[in-house]
Amino acid sequence: MRGRWCFFALLMLVSALGIAGAAEERSGTYEELARQGYSAIPQLVRAMAEAENYEEFASAGRALEATGPEFRTQPEFTAALAEFRRTAERGDLTVQLNLAQLYLNGIGVSQDDAEAQKYLRLAAAQHHPWAQYNLGVLYEHGRGVPQNYAEAVKFYRLAAEQGYADAQRNLGVMYFSGKGVPLDYAEAAKWFRKAAEQGCAYAQNNLGNLYEEGKGVPQDSAEAVKWYRKAADGYPGAQYNLGLSYANGRGVPQNYAEAAKWFRKAAEQGHAGGQNNLGVMYFFGEGVPQDYVEAAKWYRKAAEQGDAGGQNNLGVMYANGRGVPQDLAEAAKYYRLAAEQGHVRAQHSLGLLYEFGEGVEKNDVEAAKWYRKAAEQGHAGAQYSLGFLYEFGEGVEKSDAEAAKYYRLAAEQGYARAQYSLGILLEAGRGVEKNGVEAVKWLRKAAEQGHAEAQHYLGFMYDFGLGVKENDEEAVKWYRMAAEQGNAKSQYSLGIAYEQGNGVTRDLNEALKYYRLAAEQGEVAAQKAVKRLSSQVAGERESQ
Repeated sequence: MRGRWCFFALLMLVSALGIAGAAEERSGTYEELARQGYSAIPQLVRAMAEAENYEEFASAGRALEATGPEFRTQPEFTAALAEFRRTAERGDLTVQLNLAQLYLNGIGVSQDDAEAQKYLRLAAAQHHPWAQYNLGVLYEHGRGVPQNYAEAVKFYRLAAEQGYADAQRNLGVMYFSGKGVPLDYAEAAKWFRKAAEQGCAYAQNNLGNLYEEGKGVPQDSAEAVKWYRKAADGYPGAQYNLGLSYANGRGVPQNYAEAAKWFRKAAEQGHAGGQNNLGVMYFFGEGVPQDYVEAAKWYRKAAEQGDAGGQNNLGVMYANGRGVPQDLAEAAKYYRLAAEQGHVRAQHSLGLLYEFGEGVEKNDVEAAKWYRKAAEQGHAGAQYSLGFLYEFGEGVEKSDAEAAKYYRLAAEQGYARAQYSLGILLEAGRGVEKNGVEAVKWLRKAAEQGHAEAQHYLGFMYDFGLGVKENDEEAVKWYRMAAEQGNAKSQYSLGIAYEQGNGVTRDLNEALKYYRLAAEQGEVAAQKAVKRLSSQVAGERESQ
């Protein structure tokens, strides 16, 4: 869930509305007292203890600190503080709350959660929701008390049932995460809604998330957008989510310009996801003019905040010299930062740099390490690459069985190169039981995706009846597809077909054409065929 906190609640004894003038007047008085030095300490400590709003409390605290650098060591301070502790212990709610505030924020005293919780507990026993809420915060995070989620829930609930929005929101978070209570999305939604209806932007955003995901409420992207929009007035998490809704056309018509607008609002408030996604919009020119320099700028902002997506994308920019000078060492640096956070594409890309020694010293062991991390997350390219290392014993002990295992994982995800490689192993019976029918199946899948080598090998299987019934017409069909992509072996095989009339009408000129294409790529057999057939064709022309 995004948007964990609305804010750390400040003292709320009375509404701050309508007291600005009085607070300013008191602030001036406090400043005058501060000029008297340490003799003003008792009055300023009293003012803090009896303050009726946070502005007054903070003003008195600043004045106290202005009396002199050693104010804490003055006997007047020690005596005044002791007196107000006794007052708090006698049950004065105002003093209890202000002393808690004093220690929570370290105003006039050293910050001390253990001391704060004493006075929060006294005020909580008098059913004050702010004290109950903040005591819950301390228990949730183990500040001044042993961490105890069940106790946190208990105090959040006490405050939430009195209508305290921050406690309602936090109670929703506890139900969402299953901390201190059984995980329960419906209860999470209930408490988020209560806080959201009071205008808590973070709860509004979280309720939107639940509607988006269909957790605890019926899935409803339009309802999600409604809550994101309510929260988006200033809250970057909701702005980001609203941008996603527009980018993906979920709950609203797809609109890249609107998506870019909301990503920008979030990005300008420092939201790393918004910065990364605004970079993506600039990269592809969606909703904004395409601009690689701007894309790199926003990726960098996200990357500097530790956002793995931004780090990976900035790595891509350095690898390809887009928006920044090409620099494979910088690419490796950013891929590594993202990879170490588990970013699967960065792990694969870093593996590639190690395998080919680009931007880093070539190291097949490191390549295998990063391929494995990505492969275990289901990345098809990494599964193929790891299979390749096993097939050829690079960075790992050679193992056709392991190669076949990883090729199959990638092949089942539709990865053409893995489908081809698995087909070859199956046809040869390497690492797997020899199975021509299965080989043809996987070669066909790769060939249908335009993989030239698979097209050639499938033609070969039809040519010689391996795993399928021999069929010259099918062989020619697949040879031709591969030949048109420049595959020299298929060009040579197509030359043979035309010379012998296998699957096509015999045509020596066509045969010579394909032999020459293959010969130009260094195919030795084709070069010999060109010499042989050129003489034959020339002779036939002379005889005519």
